[in-house]
Amino acid sequence: MGILWTILVGLVIGIVAKFLHPGKENMGFFMTILLGVAGSFLAGMVGQFFGWYRAGEGAGFIASVIAAILLLVIYGKVRGSGSSGS
Repeated sequence: MGILWTILVGLVIGIVAKFLHPGKENMGFFMTILLGVAGSFLAGMVGQFFGWYRAGEGAGFIASVIAAILLLVIYGKVRGSGSSGS
């Protein structure tokens, strides 16, 4: 049940991040889930580094969405620079 919950929360976080981030990302269903899960993981790691969260404690929803938006910005920069070589 934990994996299903992670996928569901990742999907919701990914959708919210894509909605709040300006621009069009051509990401499918699975990439949206991965974006949300990665955003939650990144927020948890940063939160532990700064002492906001303890080890094993999940990151908050807002922090996860902010981290997912940051990952979208990085994704857009990497994707944009890779396709301009034509």
